[in-house]
Amino acid sequence: MDKKIVLTGGGTAGHVTPNIALIPRLKELGYEIYYMGSYDGIEKKLIEDFDIPYYGIATGKFRRYFDPKNFSDPFRVIKGMAEARKYLKEIKPDIVFSKGGFVSVPVVRAAASLKIPCIVHESDMTPGLANKLCIPVAAKVCCNFPETLKQLPGDKAVLTGSPIREELLKGNKEAAYKLCGFDSSKPVIMVIGGSQGSAAINQAVRDALSELLKDFQVVHLCGKEKMDNLLLTTKGYKQFEYIKSELKDIFAMADIVISRAGANAINELLALKKPNLLIPLPSASSRGDQILNAASFESQGFSMVVDEDDLTARLLVEKVQELYFTRLTYIETMSKSTQRDAIGTIIDIIEELSSKKG
Repeated sequence: MDKKIVLTGGGTAGHVTPNIALIPRLKELGYEIYYMGSYDGIEKKLIEDFDIPYYGIATGKFRRYFDPKNFSDPFRVIKGMAEARKYLKEIKPDIVFSKGGFVSVPVVRAAASLKIPCIVHESDMTPGLANKLCIPVAAKVCCNFPETLKQLPGDKAVLTGSPIREELLKGNKEAAYKLCGFDSSKPVIMVIGGSQGSAAINQAVRDALSELLKDFQVVHLCGKEKMDNLLLTTKGYKQFEYIKSELKDIFAMADIVISRAGANAINELLALKKPNLLIPLPSASSRGDQILNAASFESQGFSMVVDEDDLTARLLVEKVQELYFTRLTYIETMSKSTQRDAIGTIIDIIEELSSKKG
């Protein structure tokens, strides 16, 4: 008899893509897969391509600040929990795997009330509020950083890293050279500023471009409506607003990467063993998790880090050159990391817990 698993998580792509990365291996092992998310969140759109039954539930946000919705959202969470319970009774899964986000709270809580084992995955160094509400009832808690283990219950915590879509490991360097109009005469820098792009990184790269192009070719994923039309014909520099299917090829071509420090992004760099310069999102515009993520990767010897507040064209050129000349040390250190086979480690936990059910 096939085993059944419910995946949950949503609100942002970062709470969905690691779930998607697990799907091919789960299908190989014969799991019936179901997804539970919000009625019309990003997760619904991202899961559409995978031919998996999708169940939408009510969801409310948990806020640490005053908002009029703080009065109505608890009722939506209660409604979501009732809906999740109803669907879980219908599906009768052996296990639930949660990638976090607010939609996961009613699902995990409902599953626990039905004695269905739950695995929670925390991407960032410090658990977010939604996961803090799920961890007490979870059977296991997976995390990306050694430092996070200290903040989790010892009997539940497992250092796994983040599941990376396996197709990212199958890029074609020659296809990327063709796409960008590059050749193999100079090494390639890939610049990626998260799904929205980063104005600060874009500016620094463009200010440094004339220096960088002396020694490198630059492919720049700059974000929606952040292209610079004046630079469209610059030799050795190729801009894209956003790229999807060819991303694996560009990764294969890149010798070094300049990136934000979102948990999924840096785990992709680790899995691909790409020497990287991280410029984390400053705490003024986030909860500071990227700064902590970057610090951990720097201390483990996976990354070089520059604070956005210190970023200048001159510093960027210096750091890029230093990174390129020491790249083999970074590649060697990343090769030894146990966090690189996250899919294998997480699947083992899923198999172990789902076989215990009942």
